[in-house]
Amino acid sequence: MSKVTTQKKTQQSLGAMVYEQILAVIMDGTYALNTKLPSEALLCKEFNVSRPILREALARLREDELITSRRGSGSYVIKKPDNRVLQFSPISSIADIQRCFEFRSNLEAEAAALAAKRRTSAQLEAIEKAYEKMNDANASSKLATDEDFAFHLAITEAANNHFYNTVLELLEDSIRGGINITRNLSLLKPASRLQLVQQEHHAIVTAIKEGDSAAARAAMKNHLDSARIRMFEG
Repeated sequence: MSKVTTQKKTQQSLGAMVYEQILAVIMDGTYALNTKLPSEALLCKEFNVSRPILREALARLREDELITSRRGSGSYVIKKPDNRVLQFSPISSIADIQRCFEFRSNLEAEAAALAAKRRTSAQLEAIEKAYEKMNDANASSKLATDEDFAFHLAITEAANNHFYNTVLELLEDSIRGGINITRNLSLLKPASRLQLVQQEHHAIVTAIKEGDSAAARAAMKNHLDSARIRMFEG
């Protein structure tokens, strides 16, 4: 591994650590909702990091809709995640889970688009059965992590390019971690939350069934981007 590559990986790792440290103080109220974060200079000093590393962390916090930047004014906290997130995952793994959602959003959107064009009747049936199993699980307020993962895996298999489902299988632990958090949080919300998530799944199934690649891509991307953001709803 080259020196430049090593430095980049170290910077990314430090950026993730600072992301999680700032997230922790937002969640505990140190940086309160609707208040301005300290200046970049003060944050660099507080977390003992360089400005590029801090900016990487702040960029991730903006992507996850936790803070917003106001020109000439600084960064402000716009969302305080529910502390119950930490019941289902340690703070030290949250950056990776969020970036896994981000990666999946692009990967699985393309897999869904291919599935709409290439799926066989048997593969469509497998997708629909996985969807129905989630319906059954929702009806009994079951966590349904297994059912949710099986649904997404069935779609990558229907893309008929083994690299898609191979990647999903390699990322299974991280993916299940994200599903576990979002579904646990959904079970703590009114029933309408699970209904919304299942509507997103239904849109994906419908697009694949109708052979509409563009709609399948958009539906999958919307679902995974929404799941990433829902993880931090207060």
